[in-house]
Amino acid sequence: EVQLVESGGGLVQAGGSLRLSCATSGFTFDDYAIGWFRQAPGKEREGVSCISSSDGSTYYADSVKGRFTISSDNAKNTVYLQMNSLEPDDTAIYYCAADSSSRYCNFYGMDYWGKGTLVAVSS
Repeated sequence: EVQLVESGGGLVQAGGSLRLSCATSGFTFDDYAIGWFRQAPGKEREGVSCISSSDGSTYYADSVKGRFTISSDNAKNTVYLQMNSLEPDDTAIYYCAADSSSRYCNFYGMDYWGKGTLVAVSS
């Protein structure tokens, strides 16, 4: 059974940092691209970042470019999202997701999802 479990969320002041973790199991880690998404209250879910398992290439939404960094630890089957210079607009539930059909990043191809972790940034 494919499982993705997020952790690391919390309350932080603007300008602060958090590191989210996405622990995965139930599939060969090298075969799936992994992405981070977020959904703020009253807004649609948006893709934040993605890492391709084929070559480790990464993608970032413009809103987080330069502030967030995605990385993976193949030995631990875990993907991280380091979030720096956090802003109140970053407040959302953050989800990680996996694409079982491709090693390449495609936000629209994600078919396995975690339950999310809440990130709240105060001004």
